Amino acid sequence: MNVTTVQQCNTDGFSVSIVVYRPDAELLARTLASLAAACSELRRERPELAITVCLVDNGGLVNTLAGTDLLKEQGVCCSVVSGHGNVGYGRGHNLAIEHAASAYHLVLNPDIDLDPTALVEALAFFERHPQVGLLTPRIGDENGGLQYLCRRYPTLFDLFLRGFMPHGVQWHFRRRLARYEMRDVINERDVVWDPPIVSGCFMLFRTDLLKRLAGFDPRYFLYFEDYDLSLRVHDVARVAYVPGVRVLHHGGGASRKGSAHIRMFAASAFKFFNRFGWKWL
Repeated sequence: MNVTTVQQCNTDGFSVSIVVYRPDAELLARTLASLAAACSELRRERPELAITVCLVDNGGLVNTLAGTDLLKEQGVCCSVVSGHGNVGYGRGHNLAIEHAASAYHLVLNPDIDLDPTALVEALAFFERHPQVGLLTPRIGDENGGLQYLCRRYPTLFDLFLRGFMPHGVQWHFRRRLARYEMRDVINERDVVWDPPIVSGCFMLFRTDLLKRLAGFDPRYFLYFEDYDLSLRVHDVARVAYVPGVRVLHHGGGASRKGSAHIRMFAASAFKFFNRFGWKWL
């Protein structure tokens, strides 16, 4: 494994890890630019706070320094970890998590745009609620709508229906899917306490808790590592959906990414249900 360091620093402040594999250069640039803007607001509120960002290159990352210029301008310490190959999403983040020396750690997808105030709002919420160990934000889509990415515990039927059935079929099961997606409680206004499962596209942790849980389970290559970690957090801390923390997500489902992703989805689902219990219908 090679570590290309843009800036060397240790911190007790705020750290971020972003795992990439053959990333969309435009989306990644947008993510880094929005992260830089959010870090600027955070530094304005907390000038003493040290911030580090680690890009974990699972393969295909080019021009590694170009996207970090805006972050460096905000005094953010940036590093790129590479040379380890495609070890999977969770294990990639673990490479950064195991070296994090921060109070808070953000697991971030390379297809997320952060609102400029997102990090300020998130840390303020953590300070008001010391019992919270994991925060998930209001996640919007490209049309300005709300993505319902919090989940109740899934059944196999829920996963198959939501992930692989056409919208015409899903419409007949809309009430069932709405319950699985927690549409009865997730909204633009209210904090929701202890959603069972939250999305891995933006997971903000207290770092000591994340380390206590040993990060992501490395047995998942892709998919369900966020389900697994979400459920384990509930054993030691509270989880909160906080709509005042706002991000935009450009991601898509496994079924829209081809047969290889469908196979990985199925393999990870099998590991998840074997660990936490099978529910069919």
